[in-house]
This record gives sequence, C-alpha cells and structure tokens, in this order.
Amino acid sequence: MADVGVLLLNLGGPDKQEDVKPFLYNLFADPEIIRIPVPPLQKPLAWLISTLRAPKSRKNYAAIGGGSPLRAITQQQGRVLKKALVKRNIDAEIYIGMRYWHPFTEEALVKVKADGIRRLVILPMYPQYSISTSGSSFKLLDQLWARSPELQKIERITINSWYARPGYIQAMIERITEGLDKCENPDNVHILFSAHGVPVSYIEQDGDPYQRQIQETVDLIRQSLNRPNQISLSYQSKVGPVEWLQPYTEDTIRSLAEQGVRSLLVVPVSFISEHIETLQEIEIEYREVAESVGIHDFRRVKALNIQKTFIEDLAELVCENLGVYSR
Repeated sequence: MADVGVLLLNLGGPDKQEDVKPFLYNLFADPEIIRIPVPPLQKPLAWLISTLRAPKSRKNYAAIGGGSPLRAITQQQGRVLKKALVKRNIDAEIYIGMRYWHPFTEEALVKVKADGIRRLVILPMYPQYSISTSGSSFKLLDQLWARSPELQKIERITINSWYARPGYIQAMIERITEGLDKCENPDNVHILFSAHGVPVSYIEQDGDPYQRQIQETVDLIRQSLNRPNQISLSYQSKVGPVEWLQPYTEDTIRSLAEQGVRSLLVVPVSFISEHIETLQEIEIEYREVAESVGIHDFRRVKALNIQKTFIEDLAELVCENLGVYSR
C-alpha cells in the first residue's frame, strides 16, 4: 500500500434528479458561497433558496441527462493521473473529495486514514484560486485536521493554484486550436473566454486573487496562441442580487453581435471538467442567446477532462510538490 496520497478537490454535483435540492442546500449553506450578516439564518436561507431554485435546476440537469457528470469525470481524471504518476515512479493512491455532494471530502479522508497515508498532496481541480472554491475546501480541511489526531500525523502538502503552468496553458491552446480548426474561416472567429463569476466584494473587500489569476491565464493563452483572432473575457453563473464580476457572458454575446461578430468560439476558462455550466449554461442557454442576436456559428471548446497534456502536467505538478523531479 502506498504511503503517498493525492486528494482531488472539486465542487461536486447531483448524480440524479432527487439529489438536486439537497446538493443546492449544501452549496448555499456554505458561508463562502452566500454571505449573510446573521449566521444563524444561513441554514434557513439555504433551505429557502434551494427550495425555490430546485425546479429550474432539475430542468437544467434533465437537459444534460438528469444529473451532473462531474463525479464520473473526476474519477476518470483520478485514474489517468494515477497511471501518469506510476510512469514517474510515484505509487500514489488517488482520493476524490467533493465539497457539496458525494463523495464528500470527509468521506475521502476516512479512506486516507484507513490506508495509512503519510504524505497527502491536496490538489484542487480549480486552476485559479478563489475563496469560494479552493478556499472553502481548504477551510474545511483545516477544521477536519484540527479535530483529528490521526490526520495531524499526515504531512499535508497543499497546492494553492496552478493557473499559469505552461502545461495547463498548452493544454488550453490545444483545445482552442481544435475548436478553431473546425471552423470554415478560423481567423475570423471571435474567441470568448467565459469564466465562472464571483461577487465583486470578494475581490475588493477580501482580496480574492481570482479575477487577477483569470486575467493572467487569458493573457498567457493569448500570448502563446499566436493567432489573429479577436479575444474577449466575460463571467457567467451569477447567483443572487449582489454585484458580480462583469461583463456578464450573456451581455457580452449580445454586444459582440452588435459589433458584427457572426462566428463565436466560447472557451470555458475556469472549468476543467464538463458539468452544468459548460453543458447547459454555455452549450444551451448561451447558444440560444447567440442565435437570437444573429450569431449562428456558435461553438464551444471542450473542457480539458482527461486531455493528455493536461493530465501529464498535473502529474508533474504533484511530483514537484513531493520534491520528485521526473524530467
């Protein structure tokens, strides 16, 4: 049994229709997702929001097969990452810890302890750091570690973010190139990077580096892509009445159409796995918006999933954080 483990952190998603409401409750019960000034009201508010949103969310998940593919994709990423590590003489057990649905982070750590892991690499499956994604999971890990003498014996090696790694940038470029090559006039296609949004207050009041890291990622891709295409950046998935990062993707699509854009390639820049935001929000909702304003050549770049360059770079990232350099 290996004494090295890698814990893949991700958001999680409902596996089937009846999971949608409890998944939403778990999501909105996290104060890093919805902040209210009166903490005792967090759970009642989460119940209310999840109850109100569940019917629409179930419909959205039904449009992509009934549930989220995130669990299956993350498990697949874990399997191919394990093989990539074996090639580098690293015998590591891979664990999956979802924040808001099974397999929960707590479930993964039960296995970590049972397997006798002594060194655990914490690898968030979010390239860019945000207090609402990686930060929330790290906070949970801190709480679990504080309560468990067994976990305190394990060396925890935390990877904060990896948004600027050349391997990740190259993997994104390969995906974008695949998308452009399918177009009749690739040079005339406008490339729109769509990132998950966060409330502006996270950036301005809490110093969340997420927006800066997203912009740096897009700049690095732009510099290395070496194509004449026009490029824009926007943000999607706004929730609630507070101000979120702008411009919003839907507004940007309308604006681009007004500027004469007729061919659009949307790149899900902060999403490395297919899930509701790529398969339903971009692929269905934003496609409808685009077509309604005259952009009939609308395409989406596939998420990285288990793309070879991407997985190989994750393996290198794990090796570097273990102090093992394979090249």
